[in-house]
Amino acid sequence: MTPDSGAAAKSRTARGSSAKSASASASGRPNRPQRPRRPVRRPARPGGSRGTPALFAKARRAWDRPLTAYYLILGGSLLLTVLGLVMVFSASQIEALQSGLSSTYFFRKQLVAAIVGGVLLLAASRMPIRLHRSLAYPLLAASVVLMCLVQVPGMGHEVNGNRNWIYFGGAFQLQPSEFAKLALVLWGADLLARKRSRRLLNQWKHMLVPLVPVALLLLGLIMLGGDMGTAIILTAILFGLLWLAGAPTRLFAGVLSVAAAIGALLITTSPNRMARLACIGATDPGTNDQCWQAVHGIYALASGGWFGSGLGASVEKWGQLPEPHTDFIFAVTGEELGLAGTLSVLALFAALGYAGIRVAGRTEEPFVRYAAGGVTTWITAQAVVNIGAVLGLLPIAGVPLPLFSYGGSALLPTMFAIGLLIAFARSDPAAGAALAMRQPALRQRLQRRLAGVRTNTMRRRADRRPSGER
Repeated sequence: MTPDSGAAAKSRTARGSSAKSASASASGRPNRPQRPRRPVRRPARPGGSRGTPALFAKARRAWDRPLTAYYLILGGSLLLTVLGLVMVFSASQIEALQSGLSSTYFFRKQLVAAIVGGVLLLAASRMPIRLHRSLAYPLLAASVVLMCLVQVPGMGHEVNGNRNWIYFGGAFQLQPSEFAKLALVLWGADLLARKRSRRLLNQWKHMLVPLVPVALLLLGLIMLGGDMGTAIILTAILFGLLWLAGAPTRLFAGVLSVAAAIGALLITTSPNRMARLACIGATDPGTNDQCWQAVHGIYALASGGWFGSGLGASVEKWGQLPEPHTDFIFAVTGEELGLAGTLSVLALFAALGYAGIRVAGRTEEPFVRYAAGGVTTWITAQAVVNIGAVLGLLPIAGVPLPLFSYGGSALLPTMFAIGLLIAFARSDPAAGAALAMRQPALRQRLQRRLAGVRTNTMRRRADRRPSGER
């Protein structure tokens, strides 16, 4: 072998090794023994141990979004109102026929009240907060005047032993004490907010005066008519406002003790109220059927089962259960829709209560905090008193189920109060920014749909063949 051939062989060997290294580097694999590959981890299933925490975290993020309270208040109130209309229609037919009226008489009146209440809800949700505050004193004065007119002979009307109605002729009647709840919420929130801005709430006299005397005036006018149930709700609103204002424990306990003593005196001096107190947990109508309503409410709930006997198939509303479409509509709901229906109603009220507490807790505006807390206390306390009476856990107080029972006088101020909560939820800066971002997106989506409808319409028109007729 010549020297030139040996050099050529060495150069070919070098070129081969360099080509191998170049190919190895191009493929991304180093010139060393490869390690065994690790098995690829597959993503855990949603039901697995890794998916469950992620699911809870996702639900928590969705729950903490700025618009959660807004949608809970709006959706919960609308669902309760619509379901209430359905149950009023089902529960009131027999009562209307027995009174010689049309079977849809109560439903039509409730539908009209719901439409007017919807207008009030929309107006309240769009009103600025300063306008809400300006309504406090006129609404309070109007409520006091109307409750005084209830006691005027010829104007006031007595229903079921309580003189708390005003008849204006025909089928139009009004219960002013229902509007007194809204008046106390707005006026009390405005009063406490102004005193807070002046740093006067650290003195007990400024916290109590004139809030407690005005509340006692409203309670006195209500108790003149004998309406103990509405007085309980008004007292709950007063305590809610004092609690939100930061009343000291001693002051709060003192006011609560005085209210409890007055309530005990009013109950013990009335045989009717003592009879209602004796019917708590009753399973038998008793002598003279004094617990008839409470016992038949339990019968209605017990016969409903899991999913009820069907809408309109209640037996207790055929003259056995008094007030099936007002105070005891929850019992008819349990009989016709079962445990599933009653739990749905409870869940909707729980969502409303949570949303109201969230609005009151996240705001920096004192008036919004007090008003939102007062409305939440009002609706929650009234629902607890009504449902507790139907379940036999509380005495029958004669208060309607908010947004659900028949009664325009109760529905109108309640829907206005729901509008207040919606306005307060919209006033949150984060919620307002989220709504501002969603409005253009919704507008663009609507425009695309309208453009698609126009395109399809023009295409169908172009595809039509002439009929040949002139």
